Amino acid sequence: MASSILQRLTALQQNGQTQSIVGIKRGIERETLRVNADGTLAQSAHPLALGSALTHPWITTDFSESLLEFITPASADIDTTLKQLADVHRFTSRQLADERLWPASMPCYITDQQQIPLAYYGKSNVGRMKTLYRQGLKNRYGSMMQAISGVHFNFSLPQSFWQTYQAQLSVQGDLQEFISDQYLSLIRNYKRYAWLIVYLFGASPAMCQSFLEGRQSRYAFQSLGKGSLYLPYATSLRMSDLGYTNSAQSSLNITYNNLPEYIAGLHAAVSQPSAEYQNIGTKVAGVYQQLNANVLQIENEFYSTIRPKRTTESGERPTCALAKRGVEYIEVRALDVNPFSAIGITAEQMHFLDIFLVYCLLEQSPALSAAEQSITEQNLKKVVTDGRRSNLELLQDGQPRLMQDWAEQLFADMMPVANYLDQAYGTERYQGALKHYYLSLLDPSQTLSGKVLNHLVSARKDNGSYMRELAEQYRQQLLQEPYQFYTEQDFAAAVSESLQRQAEIEASDTLSFDEYIEQYFAEVPACEQNASV
Repeated sequence: MASSILQRLTALQQNGQTQSIVGIKRGIERETLRVNADGTLAQSAHPLALGSALTHPWITTDFSESLLEFITPASADIDTTLKQLADVHRFTSRQLADERLWPASMPCYITDQQQIPLAYYGKSNVGRMKTLYRQGLKNRYGSMMQAISGVHFNFSLPQSFWQTYQAQLSVQGDLQEFISDQYLSLIRNYKRYAWLIVYLFGASPAMCQSFLEGRQSRYAFQSLGKGSLYLPYATSLRMSDLGYTNSAQSSLNITYNNLPEYIAGLHAAVSQPSAEYQNIGTKVAGVYQQLNANVLQIENEFYSTIRPKRTTESGERPTCALAKRGVEYIEVRALDVNPFSAIGITAEQMHFLDIFLVYCLLEQSPALSAAEQSITEQNLKKVVTDGRRSNLELLQDGQPRLMQDWAEQLFADMMPVANYLDQAYGTERYQGALKHYYLSLLDPSQTLSGKVLNHLVSARKDNGSYMRELAEQYRQQLLQEPYQFYTEQDFAAAVSESLQRQAEIEASDTLSFDEYIEQYFAEVPACEQNASV
């Protein structure tokens, strides 16, 4: 409720503490397919001119050799982050010859999933494990789902804020334990309200028919152009059952009420055998087919709209890092690629996400049971497929509520947060972002998904054709623009160092691959014993 937000904001602004929140750090991970001029998937290997996908700090690959992932370091300035991300796009575009970067989340012009080559990270044990994990994903879900692109937004609040906030709430004890608890509180509210992010930033209401690849769908798609399918009120087909979902995970009891509970849920999933995946086999005729036959091969396979994270050390498992050192930041994973930006995200989106995430932290956040969590997922699914439908109802506290009314309340409750951030940062960009996206609430055609679909329908154009046009437009733009943050020398050094680092890793392996895999998975009981939070 707004009263709790106002009370906490008032307390945070007393005694000159407003500045304590200055220093929010953000990082972007943007995925994009390399495609040919005709929009088909590039079959070439990850370009050597981009360095090592295993060790480059800013340029790697995700599932496929063709699926690039651009990473910015954590930065306390939004404009710096966007300049870094744009420079990585510029450098990459200059190395790709006639290839383009696909500007949308949903892939196109892939007629056979065998056309999607698995990412290769070299011959080291860690590199082979990364490729084998992807082989397991292919065998479990097919490659087409893995060709979907997204944007991940990493977010952390400064130590000065946490010290102020802990004192304000009169919570005694270890600061890191408090931080972990509060990030999980944020995550619970994010789960409750994530549908709003998908409504505003979902940008995949249509897709190429080839994505279904002969599969049946329960959705009543309408056809457009020569080969496009769409749902008239959809926001994000990427977030639908067609995209990043896993039916085997629906039975997992992974909750966010405290860190040990979350870790225990993930550990259970990575150690729980799956009859379905046992049928695939782990090693068949001496050839690995997946890392193991459990519900999750590793923690990264858990498809969630948000994750608590801690930077891992070499060879360390994500949950073990959390158990030993607590939550360091959160990763928002519900963002489609913004096709109206050459780099997939805008400053206004980032300002809005700051507001939304601080709101989720400051608002009261009671425990979220598995049943309640299921309701949040049902709400999300409704907005994914029907978010722009008038009079859409969601469930709030067990009762139906118009999405529009609920969203308007959230915007009203977030306005004091925007004011607080503007005051702290000496800007008006936060209130400006909130007002900008409020227009999308009043008029669904102003959402990203609305703009995409309106263009397709009014121009009677295929989704693939439109995205090809944007890809070419952005290619020309990126090739012509100068670097804004990095230099050509910075990129040359990063490429050289990454290739050297990969060679060093390959030369330093002493274990066989079988021994390496066994040792990696042996860390689970060790980190359970050493958990400090």
